[in-house]
Amino acid sequence: MRRANWWVVGVVCGLTIGWVASGDGRVAAPKVLKRLVLDDFEAPAGVRSYGTLDETLPPSSRGHIEWQPERCRRSAADGHCMHIRYAFDPEHAQHVSFRIDLGDLDASRYDHLELWIRGDADGHSPALKVGFRRPKPDLPRLMQDGTAVVTDIGDRWRRVVVPLNHMPGISDWKHLRSFFISLESRRAGTALRGGYMLDDIALLTLGGPGPTVADEVVPRRKRAWEAAAGGAVAANRLARERLEGWPQRLLADKSTLPTSDRQFLERLARDTWQGVTALTDRENALPVDHVVLSKSPAAADSRVGDYTNITNVGLHLIAVVAAQELGLVSADGAKSRLARVLDTLERLETHQGFFFNYYDTITLERTSNFISFVDSSWLTAGLMVVRSSFPELRSRCTRLIDRGSYRFFYDDVAQQMSHGYYVNVPTRSEYHYGVLYTEPRLGSLIAIGKGDVPEDHWFALVRTYPPQAQWQTQPPLDWKTRTVRGHAIDSGTYEWGGLRYVPSWGGSMFEALMPALVLDEPRYAPKSLGRNDQTHAEVQRRYATDVLGYPVWGLSPCVNPSGKGYGEYGVKVLGSLGYGSGAVAPYAAALALGVLSDAGTAANLRELASRYDVYGEYGFYDSVDPASGQVAYQYLALDQSMILISLANRLKDHAIQRRFAADPIAADVLPMIGEEDFFD
Repeated sequence: MRRANWWVVGVVCGLTIGWVASGDGRVAAPKVLKRLVLDDFEAPAGVRSYGTLDETLPPSSRGHIEWQPERCRRSAADGHCMHIRYAFDPEHAQHVSFRIDLGDLDASRYDHLELWIRGDADGHSPALKVGFRRPKPDLPRLMQDGTAVVTDIGDRWRRVVVPLNHMPGISDWKHLRSFFISLESRRAGTALRGGYMLDDIALLTLGGPGPTVADEVVPRRKRAWEAAAGGAVAANRLARERLEGWPQRLLADKSTLPTSDRQFLERLARDTWQGVTALTDRENALPVDHVVLSKSPAAADSRVGDYTNITNVGLHLIAVVAAQELGLVSADGAKSRLARVLDTLERLETHQGFFFNYYDTITLERTSNFISFVDSSWLTAGLMVVRSSFPELRSRCTRLIDRGSYRFFYDDVAQQMSHGYYVNVPTRSEYHYGVLYTEPRLGSLIAIGKGDVPEDHWFALVRTYPPQAQWQTQPPLDWKTRTVRGHAIDSGTYEWGGLRYVPSWGGSMFEALMPALVLDEPRYAPKSLGRNDQTHAEVQRRYATDVLGYPVWGLSPCVNPSGKGYGEYGVKVLGSLGYGSGAVAPYAAALALGVLSDAGTAANLRELASRYDVYGEYGFYDSVDPASGQVAYQYLALDQSMILISLANRLKDHAIQRRFAADPIAADVLPMIGEEDFFD
């Protein structure tokens, strides 16, 4: 339809956008530099293809939707609009969508979406979601969406203008396959039936694209410090001198490594703790993210990653408690170290009570615009373990825990946690942590235990994708609806080698077993998470040795020993998507210590140390390629802490898991996870 010569305000993501122009001097509309009409619904039948996006949903989750072009008058001119009608079953949470196929559209020259919308007078949801879909660049069989929520829709025509940077799920605006409108029954409220008129959907160039999720944060004080030091090489040397220690030799003498399981694990704990303390900034007590060693640790090209992540800090707190349990540091020494970390945390910049994802360890400047749900939750887990261990530190830990509500990340329509929040855009991440059997499940439990989100969230997480999702590595067996604590769960299981399990996303040990560092799932959820932990570890062992022919096992994200950066590895059959096989990570092998009690887990670690040059002064390096023997001579703070915590649980009777369970947040939620049976 021909555009009207007046403008009205659109509301998107809770922000009022768009402009009002009139003859009485109100704000004028910005100049449209370029417009690409995606659909004005004036084309003859058959020129444009329409459809839905929810064919892979279980039938109970699909609402009803129908559409047809109709004559309409939006302004002085007659034309055609698209009339959409929807209906939801009040007994089920449902959603529907309307799709306009775009072929393979390049929208990279545009910065805003424009559309006109009007709700039917006899009923409509006041809010809906608009968005675009394109193939993921690295996984074209999967799609990525960029969406925004339009609110306050009434029964009069409204022009909505959405900045594309408010659709953070898409960063590259080429190869768009479709535009869509999505309606969800939870967003509709009581308007379970209704309709809309749509008109003139277009892309605009207004010349003000705004900030994006890819924008970098420049740590100005750090840059000045580097310049004053004489450049990057000299600054790296000074960063190394700030550490509490540095290895003197690349490899440990293999002849000195114990041959009995327990003595080897005790030696590994001592060496790993030495590295955890050494690779900590002496002035602010934060662990540096990683160090990269040359063939000679003293060489100038050995590097320090002098920044840290909030998960690093949370795991570092737990590692200090683990060291005290193992007798590697006194109680007073542990409290002193922990207090210094808390001192630093209390100085860092935060948003809504949460820490940013990365900070520089020299200047303590934040180096990220992103606040991560999963990383925040691992810091909370660390604070919980500390306050359960040392009453003297309880009040300080509690203040840090209580000042942020996890409701900040919660999408109460999807009933899932967003990946996080971009403060510069500002908006939540497009994506959610929707799969139960991945590492963010611990954060979900913490959020529920704090009372920040409802119990419904736990049971809305995906156990297994439905058979209709044909992109997954295998269709689930025994797909059916189960009821747990009054919650309906659609789920099934995967099967490999006679073993049944609920999959993770990528099939890595990290996703499967990282939560078990603090959460004793075999004890508190023996019929679900606990049994699944044991099966994932067993499949990891059998797949690596029997299928790949490796003499060692433990496939998980780690540094690629060939020097090609960080890679995502796993056992493909264990994941819905499934990562490819590759390097073996000693930290992944150590994670199995907590769920497989037989001697094979310790023997696997001893085999890694004896067969490959992967054991250094501070314990295991990050990874080894079993085929070539290449080793990534890096120590990662996160991975070293995971090894030490795993050892404390194995050698000291679940010490860290017991301390976590004793915290009130965990105690409130542990009964909830014991009732589900993945395999009934």
